[in-house]
Amino acid sequence: MSPVTEQHPDVTDPRVGAPFFSAWRVGTPERQRQTVEAIGRTWERRPWPARDLLGYHVYAGHDGSTLMHYSQWTGEHAFESFVKTHRQERVDEIDTAVPGIERVGLGRYRRYRSRERAVGDARVPGLIVTVRVDFEAEERREEWVDLVVKALGDDPEGHAGLISAHFHLSTDGGHVLNYAEWASADAYDRALAAPPSQGWERVRTYPGLKGSVGSRYEHALGLVPE
Repeated sequence: MSPVTEQHPDVTDPRVGAPFFSAWRVGTPERQRQTVEAIGRTWERRPWPARDLLGYHVYAGHDGSTLMHYSQWTGEHAFESFVKTHRQERVDEIDTAVPGIERVGLGRYRRYRSRERAVGDARVPGLIVTVRVDFEAEERREEWVDLVVKALGDDPEGHAGLISAHFHLSTDGGHVLNYAEWASADAYDRALAAPPSQGWERVRTYPGLKGSVGSRYEHALGLVPE
């Protein structure tokens, strides 16, 4: 059996050497719900597939048509082994329950750094926001993340609704993915509407930025080993 959890993942778990993010397009809010239920049934009735899989979480997009998947692996070799031996039977069962799922792609990452949850902060995230930021050159990414983390530290009041932010570098060298936990959608909207500080202007005008895309989610399903 693969136990279900309502707990959000610990993104800073030092055992996670290979975080993976992927997206599915399912079309409607009803199909989002059906697909999450199918994933839960498919995984719950099977043994946990590998000790090197530390957690698997599914998120429903606020657009009403997408699901995001976040899996925590100790290393890429463990994921490749899962693909060869366990993945297809799960995919087949889910596709039988909800035909027509479009699997958009799989992103491979390493976590670079985080703005971690403050000590004693027990808030449960009401909103998950991911922002993909593309760069012209790979070497620009870490310095840009450092600027973002500094800007967050210099503006605690403006980002009071931010619980944590975790910056992942794609292994293909092209982009950064920020996985951020917010107290609520309203808190996130207030932060977006606030006048930008000098620090945020430096972030937004950083040389080599090609563009960014943000998405909003809520945690829909968590699966963990026994």
